[in-house]
Amino acid sequence: MSQPPSQQPPQGGFGAPQEPPNGVPQPPQGQPPQDPAPQDQASSGSPDPGGPPSTPPSAQPPAPPAGPPQTPPPGAPAYGYPQQPPAQPGYGYPQQPGQAPGPYGQQAPGPYGQPAPGPYGQPAPGPYGQQPQGGYGHPQQYPGAPAPGGPGSGGGFLKGKTGIVVAAALAVVLAAGVGTWFLVSGSGDDDPKKPVVAGSDDPKAPSESPTVDEGDGTGDGREAGDDLNAGRKPGEAKVAWVQKNDVDLPRNGASVHGPWFAGDVVAKAMYRGVSGYSVADGKQQWKLDLPADVCAAPNSPTPDGKIVIGVKNGTTDRAKCSVLQMIDLNTGKAGWKKEIKKNGNWDFLSDIGLAISGDTVAVGRTGNSNAYRVSDGKELFGNPEGNCKPFAFSGGDKLIAAASCRTDDVKNPQHQVQELNADTGKPRWTYAPPRGWEVSKVYSSTPLVVRLEHQEKKEYTIVALTDSGKLRSQLAPAKGAKLTADCGNSFSVFGEKLEGCSGVAADADTFYIATADDTSGTARTNKVIAFDLNTGKPKWEAPAPAERVLKPLGMEGGDVLLYMRPKYDSAGAIVTLPPTGGTPKTLLQHPAGAGRVENGFFSSKVVYEGGRSFVFSQRVSASNDKEELEQTTMLVFEK
Repeated sequence: MSQPPSQQPPQGGFGAPQEPPNGVPQPPQGQPPQDPAPQDQASSGSPDPGGPPSTPPSAQPPAPPAGPPQTPPPGAPAYGYPQQPPAQPGYGYPQQPGQAPGPYGQQAPGPYGQPAPGPYGQPAPGPYGQQPQGGYGHPQQYPGAPAPGGPGSGGGFLKGKTGIVVAAALAVVLAAGVGTWFLVSGSGDDDPKKPVVAGSDDPKAPSESPTVDEGDGTGDGREAGDDLNAGRKPGEAKVAWVQKNDVDLPRNGASVHGPWFAGDVVAKAMYRGVSGYSVADGKQQWKLDLPADVCAAPNSPTPDGKIVIGVKNGTTDRAKCSVLQMIDLNTGKAGWKKEIKKNGNWDFLSDIGLAISGDTVAVGRTGNSNAYRVSDGKELFGNPEGNCKPFAFSGGDKLIAAASCRTDDVKNPQHQVQELNADTGKPRWTYAPPRGWEVSKVYSSTPLVVRLEHQEKKEYTIVALTDSGKLRSQLAPAKGAKLTADCGNSFSVFGEKLEGCSGVAADADTFYIATADDTSGTARTNKVIAFDLNTGKPKWEAPAPAERVLKPLGMEGGDVLLYMRPKYDSAGAIVTLPPTGGTPKTLLQHPAGAGRVENGFFSSKVVYEGGRSFVFSQRVSASNDKEELEQTTMLVFEK
């Protein structure tokens, strides 16, 4: 889609060659390399005037990385602007005078409150805008979470051992019109007690998975048999079922992959197994044991309920994430299994990322990629010829790839965004951002909304692309706006996932995203901002109810679907906003009796599917085995 004359970028791409104070993303004097690989369709492989020129410089392959950084880079990234001097305050503070206009004639946006992940997938901010603690890979401390190394904690996450553990969070890339919506969060409660529920024949009481050990009530701070539906008020949803952990895990605990829905089954993977449960009552339908740890998973299965996960090729510390296992989520039956084809001696320096589009599963990692047919495991394509190589993918209705091109300067990379033919791997189109800007995340696939980061300048920006890969707009938030998306945490070494962000939503012409929490009052609150994807300008802002926090989940019947997070004295809720803004309308109010359980998850993922809301634990860990087997891992609400 072409831009109106008043919205065209200035001559020379995203900005003038020189870098003005507080300027927008600037292309360097050199020209970016272009991949000579043939296009799959007749559409052009070059970007519109918002992109850089297409003549490649002399390029040399960069030296292989030596290892991940052990401490984060100083400072924090701003939205598309150079850093202020070290004495300048962090995100959310006013810009200095002399702010330059944005790329399309708008006033340039001020710094965000969201730090960009570093070059190797280091953690994003916590659910309430906190900054990561302790550098790369260190877990954040939430109220109610065990403190590593604390007195009597046995090492917190690491049972009996102090160390570093990072929760891996996976969420679905948004595709407009899809009926399942995710929110990744990490919430805690000031009260360290974590409620659990025992089974009951009372139809008002939630049922519990039959594989769950009821325990003696000492692990999560509530009495066994406690009825979360007791005292339920008119209009409140009921707790349909509750599940507790039934897997004896290693001392580090384990991350939870999923959830995935197939028919009347909701499935998840953890440690060395994958399990499927009835969405109606939580009864376990099947369980598939695996020979080694689950190490990678896509955000969504195929339309007919098949998925391919990554499994380590052994159980030692030297094992690699290199085995693919197909599973039918409807039945729990294992399908084909194969080792990922290695592309050269430098392959598997990084963890892998998986994405499914149609009947194709794409496998990305640093400098290499492969794709296989989900139904039978046949390899469909591998690394393409040429200077630019895909390294990460997002799936859904489109297979989107991030590609990295060899350049003469490792610190000034050239990335590309491509839509691939899922059967052949050939690009349908290619968009090249200015040099130095790296593809970080895909917030939405339809319409396509992408986050770009500049590692050297500690900056990031959000762009929308057309269906033909042209630059549609660059988001221009108001000065001082602090936007945030929930992209979870990752401990992948040099690995990259384009999928995985939630807390955002999109329809054909609008992108919805929440602001970081405002903590200036007596309780946290925030706003949702809608952006016009044709201009990049804000359309409206909708404040959350007093002392509450809203996070977008997706679109539902033309409205914006959101999760209103619980707080210490109130349960959460699923709410909607009309596409024109306004006041949130409650769709599913969670019962007050379940508020402490809902608010007590150390880290949670929220899904709205089929009229039910599912709250999942993203990680299971405890200071001892008894508490580990008492942890509530899934909480489901329905009308």
